[in-house]
Amino acid sequence: MHPHDRLDFVHVPSPSFLIGDHAMANPKIDQFKKVLQMDPKDETLWFGLGKAYMNDENWKEAIPALEQCIQVKPEYSAAYFALAQSLHQAHEFEKCRAICTEGVTVATNNGNLLVIKNLEALKTSLPAP
Repeated sequence: MHPHDRLDFVHVPSPSFLIGDHAMANPKIDQFKKVLQMDPKDETLWFGLGKAYMNDENWKEAIPALEQCIQVKPEYSAAYFALAQSLHQAHEFEKCRAICTEGVTVATNNGNLLVIKNLEALKTSLPAP
């Protein structure tokens, strides 16, 4: 008897963007990339691309997108927190610590108290150097 012929067999599909060990492109990611080809200096598009990768738990792709966001707009406080989260998830703790410190400075200059709080909490949670 084939497993699919059993009455008690329940098929639970994987998320649509995963097939085995290979990730299919998330449609949002493709959209961000297309628009970024036309406007590579739009920090909100880089941030959106980074967050889309984060939603897919693709930290290694989120990191360069968020770094590019910060390069385009160095005062973008939220990008520092998203980058720090991605670095933390990728176990790049020293880089994460540095981005937290840099991000607190930027967020302080912007008066963004929530980002300051989040970056400080993340930095505190990091393993000792």
